Amino acid sequence: MKKNYFLVVLIMFVFFVISFLTNILGALNDKVSQSFTLTETMAGLLPFAFFIAYGIMSIPSGFWLEKFGEKKMMIAAFLFAFTGALVFALSPKFNVFVISLFTIGAGMAALQVVINPLLRVSGGETNYAFFSVMAQLIFGLASFISPQMYTYFVTNIDGGNVNKPLIGLMTTLVPKAMSWVSVYWVFALIAILMCVVVFLVKFPTVELQEDEKVGSKESYFELFKNKYVILYFLGVFAYVGSEQGISYWMSKFLKIYHDVNPDVAGADAVSYFWGLMTIGGILGLVLMKLYDSKPILRWFTILAMVCVAIGLTAGTQVSLWAFPMSGFFLSVMYPVVVSLGLNSVAKHHGSFAGILMTGIAGGAIVQLLIGAISDIASLKVGMLFIFVTLGYILSLSFWAKPLVNNKTVSLKSLFRKN
Repeated sequence: MKKNYFLVVLIMFVFFVISFLTNILGALNDKVSQSFTLTETMAGLLPFAFFIAYGIMSIPSGFWLEKFGEKKMMIAAFLFAFTGALVFALSPKFNVFVISLFTIGAGMAALQVVINPLLRVSGGETNYAFFSVMAQLIFGLASFISPQMYTYFVTNIDGGNVNKPLIGLMTTLVPKAMSWVSVYWVFALIAILMCVVVFLVKFPTVELQEDEKVGSKESYFELFKNKYVILYFLGVFAYVGSEQGISYWMSKFLKIYHDVNPDVAGADAVSYFWGLMTIGGILGLVLMKLYDSKPILRWFTILAMVCVAIGLTAGTQVSLWAFPMSGFFLSVMYPVVVSLGLNSVAKHHGSFAGILMTGIAGGAIVQLLIGAISDIASLKVGMLFIFVTLGYILSLSFWAKPLVNNKTVSLKSLFRKN
């Protein structure tokens, strides 16, 4: 099939938008809590609403993709995101926000199901690995930029700098003392523009490969009888819980325990977390060509736990870097856990992939638990739960027994060739 690089560019931008909308919550946490006078448990409802949509929508989206096709699914997904963002921007109330986050999350979950097979077809199978890595880099870049955008709007709206681009307009649109709502006006605009672009673009016919199909109901029943399916589902659940547990709560932690401005230094910490995760992912790709993935997962997990421990106990300047640095070491966990999982079953890979994707709901459940523990004790005690989820991932690096190990090359062979 003829390659369509314009469509590849569009897909890369979709990856950017997904990340841009998804990973802003950590920067917003403190402002939202102030605006709605939230307990930590109530604050935990926000990522819960967003990520539970992934858990609910991942498998159904696969069925709908096969029935309706890529273009209709993408337009519907962006309409979901547009509706969720606009309704909240027009009516910024807590209950509306929770529903809005679920709606946006549902749209993002559907997009995740659509774009990987579409990328394979539009860029060509031989280029799929390269474009997949590029997509992850763009995903990380968007996660880095998103909190910076938040800082720009909040500091300038609160500072009355109405002559700066978009600030005057946003000042008239957002309620007083709720400058952070401006980001949802931006999200609504981006989502509706993406609807228009996708509508105008011609899409190729995508024949899903076996590992991209959702599979039959029987395949799910068969998989659930395999204990490793459950164990790897919990691995994804633990990873996303850890990732969001750090990124969502770090800014509020830094404010409570170190009096760090959440709109500037706190947002920067969240931004650097995602930026360092992207850099770590590049290093992880190189390491996994040289070494087996299990010891890499083991050592990166241990170092992530060390960073979190330092972040929770050290002084201000060290904590400001320890939390973001944990993102560097979290970077290899998701691809390694998913690949180990898929390499541990002999068939029904499409169905298994859908089950693994529902593990993203860990980003929902873990935040509620951290919030509840924080209300009973303190946020520092609540964030200790991250060691439970990271501990599970560490255990996986010992008990995983994939049918196929990742292919590696030796340094000696590389030097001999040169």
